[in-house]
Amino acid sequence: MTCILLVEDDDVIRKTVSMALGRYGYQLDTAADGLSGLEAFRGGGHDLLVLDVMLPELDGISLCRRVRESSQVPILMMSARGDSLDVVSGLEAGADDYVVKPVDIPVLVARIRSVLRRAAAPAEPSGGASSGGASSGEASSGVLTFGELSVDPAALEVRLSGRLVELAPTEMRLLLEFAAHPGIVLERATLLREVWDYGWDGDSRVVDLCVQRLRKKIGADLIETVRGFGYKLRRS
Repeated sequence: MTCILLVEDDDVIRKTVSMALGRYGYQLDTAADGLSGLEAFRGGGHDLLVLDVMLPELDGISLCRRVRESSQVPILMMSARGDSLDVVSGLEAGADDYVVKPVDIPVLVARIRSVLRRAAAPAEPSGGASSGGASSGEASSGVLTFGELSVDPAALEVRLSGRLVELAPTEMRLLLEFAAHPGIVLERATLLREVWDYGWDGDSRVVDLCVQRLRKKIGADLIETVRGFGYKLRRS
C-alpha cells in the first residue's frame, strides 16, 4: 500500500484530506508542524510527501529543502490561493508539483497518481529514443552523447564529463524527452503532457522551474530557451 506523509497544521484540513485519501486506498501518516514532519520523514517508509507551505516550527519550503538534502522522494506542495511566490519557491526547493488550497480531492488524487507514476518508472520519451544528436561511437550501445553529456536511457544514467549526475525522477523524464528530440523545440504544453502526464492544462511554471534545476546539474548551455515557444536540447 502506498504510504503518504501529510504535513498540515490545520486540523480540519489534515483530517479531511487524510480520510479522503484513505478512501482511495492510501495509507496516511500525518504531522502538524514542519519539525514533526521532518522527524516523521526521517523515520522512513514514505512513498510521497504532501507538504503545506505555511507550517509552524519549520515552514514547508524549508522542510522540502531539508528532505532534498538526502532524498528524491516525490513531494507535492499545497499552497493557499496559488500564491505565485509560494509556488515558485516550492518548485525551486525541489517539489515535483503543487495543488492550490482549498484542496479539490479529485485533483489532489490525480496529481498524486501522476507524481507516483513518474517516480516509479521514468517514462520512455515520446517517439522513442533518437540517435540524431548522439555521437556515432556511442550509438551501438544506446548511449546518447551531447558534448560532455551522456545519457543512457536503458540504465537511466546520466554522466557529465564522466561524472555520474543524480537526477530526480521528473528531471530524468524531462532530460529523456529532450534527448529523444535533439535540436527540436518542445513546447511547454507538450512537456507537461509527456513528462508530467497532465491530461489537462497545467502551470507552465512547473516546466520552467524543472528546466532551471536540470540546467544547474547538466550545464546551463545545453538546454536552450526559444522565447515564445519552449525549449530545445542543443545537438552538441
